[in-house]
Amino acid sequence: MAISKKVEEILNKQINAEFWSAYFYLSMSNYFNANGMPGFANWMKVQFQEETSHAMKMLDYVNERSGRVILEPIAEVPSEWTGVLNIFEETLKHEEHVTSLINGCVNIAIEEKDHASVNFMQWFVDEQVEEEATVNEIIDQLKMFEGKGHGLYMMDKEFKARVFVDSTQV
Repeated sequence: MAISKKVEEILNKQINAEFWSAYFYLSMSNYFNANGMPGFANWMKVQFQEETSHAMKMLDYVNERSGRVILEPIAEVPSEWTGVLNIFEETLKHEEHVTSLINGCVNIAIEEKDHASVNFMQWFVDEQVEEEATVNEIIDQLKMFEGKGHGLYMMDKEFKARVFVDSTQV
C-alpha cells in the first residue's frame, strides 16, 4: 500500500528536521572540541550519528511505502553558546521541539488512518521520551556543581566513553 500524500509530506518535513538536528549536534561537538572538552564533543558526535540514523530510518520507510523523499537545504545551525549548561538547556528545548514534530507526524498518520505509519512512528515517540529524560538528567548533574570544576571534568571523562549504537537497527 502506498503512503498517502499527507503522510509523505509530514515525513519529508521530519526527515529534513532530523538532518538539521544532526548538524545542530555536530556544531555543538565542534564547539566542545574547540573549548577543550573532548568527552562532551564525543557525546554530541554520537548525538549527530543518532539523528542521522533516525533520518535514514524515516527515509527508508518512505521509500519502502512507494513515497518520494525530497531533501531540502539544511538551514544554518548555531555555533556559539555560553557554556556547557547552556548547550544542554538548548538541547532539551530542541528535543522538546522534536517531540512536538514527532507527535505531529503521528497525528497526521492517525487522521489518514495509516496504521502502518502510526506503528512505525511509535518507535520515535518512545525514543523522544528517552532523549528528553537523558538530557534532563545531564542538566540536573550540571546544576549540582554549577557546570564547573571537578564535576565538569568527571562528566567530560565519562562522556568520552560513549559509543554510537544504531538503535534503529535493533
